[in-house]
Amino acid sequence: MKIQIINGPNLNLLGKREPGIYGSESFESFLEALRQRFVDVQIDFYQSNVEGELIDKMQEVGFEYDGIVLNAGAYTHTSIALQDCIRSVTCPVIEVHISNVYQRESFRHHSMISCACIGVIAGFGLESYQLAIEYLTTRVSRPHRA
Repeated sequence: MKIQIINGPNLNLLGKREPGIYGSESFESFLEALRQRFVDVQIDFYQSNVEGELIDKMQEVGFEYDGIVLNAGAYTHTSIALQDCIRSVTCPVIEVHISNVYQRESFRHHSMISCACIGVIAGFGLESYQLAIEYLTTRVSRPHRA
């Protein structure tokens, strides 16, 4: 099984950026723990601050991988282009957020990509990624989207 994690803008600063919201652990150390937990799964990771690069990566893996775990960062709230890309690929995409976006500023309460994803996991810290991977690794063959 192959799963691609894709992180959007400013998520390269995890462990440094607003630790009260995002925690103090770097994504690199968390990723190592994820790979140890899911030893039978190839977990690839990609991060970019550039919207088009996120789209390029989804198009690259979205027809061959078993799933994408996407934290689009601030692009979540603005990007119809990401929504279109998610609708175009054949593998399931799960939207994740480290923080509970509904406890934050009102502009974060609306996602432009949720309607194209098979589900949304938010507010469980970095464990949001783990929950998404657990779903992808244990799901029974079901349609990706309604």
